[in-house]
Amino acid sequence: MTGGAGRADASGDRSVAAGGGIGRVNTGDFVTQVENATLLPPEALTVSPAGLVHLPERTQLFVGRARELALLDEGVGIQVLCGLGGIGKSTLAARWAADRVADHTVVWWITAETPAELDAGLADLARAMQPGVVGVLPEDALRERALQWLATNHDWLLVLDNVSTPADLRPLLARVGSGRIVVTSRRASGWQDVARTVVLDVLDPEEAAELFTGVCASDDGLGPLCAELGHLPLALKQAAAYCAEAGITPRTYQGLLAEYPGEMFAATAEGGEAARTLARVWQVTLDRLTDTPRAALVLRIIAWWAPEGIPRRLLDPLGTPLEVTEAVRRLAAHSMITLRGGELSVHRLVQAVVRADPRESTGVARELATRVLHAGISLSGIGADRHTAVHVEALAGHTAPADDTDVAAELFETVALYLGRVTAADRALPLFVRALDSLRRIHGQDHPRTLEALQILALTVDMSDNGAQMAADMLTEGLAGQLRVFGPDDPRTLAARGHLARVLGASDPERAHALLRENVEHCHRALGPMHPQTISARYDLVIGSASATGADVAALEELVADAGRASPEDPLLRDNIKSSLIMRLAVAGDTDRALVLSAEAIEDSHRRYGPEDSRTLMARVVEADVLQHGGQAERARILIAALLEDCLRTVGECELTQLLRVMQA
Repeated sequence: MTGGAGRADASGDRSVAAGGGIGRVNTGDFVTQVENATLLPPEALTVSPAGLVHLPERTQLFVGRARELALLDEGVGIQVLCGLGGIGKSTLAARWAADRVADHTVVWWITAETPAELDAGLADLARAMQPGVVGVLPEDALRERALQWLATNHDWLLVLDNVSTPADLRPLLARVGSGRIVVTSRRASGWQDVARTVVLDVLDPEEAAELFTGVCASDDGLGPLCAELGHLPLALKQAAAYCAEAGITPRTYQGLLAEYPGEMFAATAEGGEAARTLARVWQVTLDRLTDTPRAALVLRIIAWWAPEGIPRRLLDPLGTPLEVTEAVRRLAAHSMITLRGGELSVHRLVQAVVRADPRESTGVARELATRVLHAGISLSGIGADRHTAVHVEALAGHTAPADDTDVAAELFETVALYLGRVTAADRALPLFVRALDSLRRIHGQDHPRTLEALQILALTVDMSDNGAQMAADMLTEGLAGQLRVFGPDDPRTLAARGHLARVLGASDPERAHALLRENVEHCHRALGPMHPQTISARYDLVIGSASATGADVAALEELVADAGRASPEDPLLRDNIKSSLIMRLAVAGDTDRALVLSAEAIEDSHRRYGPEDSRTLMARVVEADVLQHGGQAERARILIAALLEDCLRTVGECELTQLLRVMQA
């Protein structure tokens, strides 16, 4: 360009000159409005020989993460650190990036929760490279210049913190060159076309304790508190800071947490970030899920259950298959839950924060959690099992007995019956007591359901160590109630009398024998000689009248035949009598016949109930006992070892596994 007083010359690609004010300049790569200013080309962005570094202040509180650090060291291109809020993603990224400053000309940290924040971070990078453009170029021009520099250079590292979704990064990734990018995000899915993911888990117990004591030296009750906090780094640091500032021990803090969960989850030490409390961190994620209401509903319900091993089938009543699947998918995508096969898990602190949220209707959520569990057990056709029992136990632990409804009482009783059947009496007892207390409060002590629950509780107490006298007292009370409400010949009264007689057998055999005879007479008169309950009463009398050498084989054989004819559709009574017959034969030395009958019993149970049912397992225990009585120790040893392994896999530790270990000794 040439002219008079405002003469200016320009030459070269993308150059422009002006002798006076101009409004718009098109350099060929970007268009912007500039008044009385000069647009600088991308080459004007420079980095000093010392490099350019922008990172959070290096924290001294860093433990563990050797695996994740190694994965970052081995990575190239783009990597995503993902996991639950508070798991330590940003801390890990900052520590790793600080250790890599010497490897890159530019190391730049951008908080990128939204596209606007990402753009602002890129503009800040341009300003840091060329301070002279501050106040000259608008934000979008600065962002463009940073993108052009990143596209034409390779010796840089960007850390993009707290990215909400992979889509937010697409404009950046479409432009940049082959530098290094580390992303942190709560979003666990959707990265497969963008980057490799590194999923963070909680700290191990030793690392959790080390992190805590880095802030607060007190270790009184440290292990239990770390476990209660689920070894989550954010929770550990906040609890340690609170303990140090308040001058309290971890044990005291755990007590406060139990009594005032809502307040403690929202608390922070002086100078702490209110937005980084546990109560606020996860609310950000939940706010992003408002367009999928069932996602929040699922979280509110599972907050009352055990944190691990939640069967997905339990959630089926919450909506259509697609609605439930979408809710689960979105929770997993945002790291609020973890999926493993047909089960999901949730961090225990997420559960605790959701339960303590003052905005939630706690009573409604608790009742929903109870009803969904009840439906999953009573309507599924599967019934209570080891997969559901732990969640019912957790529900009982998270709720107050005074809030129990009739549905809750029935749920606790159903699961207690299952636990009693698999000989886990120590776990069954608290649920039976809870159910009985609730039924008494709701229906009164003479209600049929209350009287039935008292009977079952007493029999479970009798299974526990030194529980015979307490069980006898409870059954005496129960028999009095049955007589008062139903009369002497009602089947429920007859059953109560038989239960009391069996429990008294060891401590008061004379009274037990009298009750057994009385029961047989009542059963004959009221029900007839071939009624299953009459046969059961006869069986109790045979066992109760047995001599030191055992029950009479002929009498047991007759009872097995009668029980099979009386109740062919329900073989439980026949099977119980047959087990006694098998053991009587073994004690009498007729091992061969005992083993034949034992094999038949196992085959029948396997066909009817399946290989993992407690009744099948007990039939196998009887076979092992027969082998030991018959002097076949090696066969018994092999069988017991296999049986113990099966029991541990299917029902876990219980009285049955303890019995097997005694048989092994």
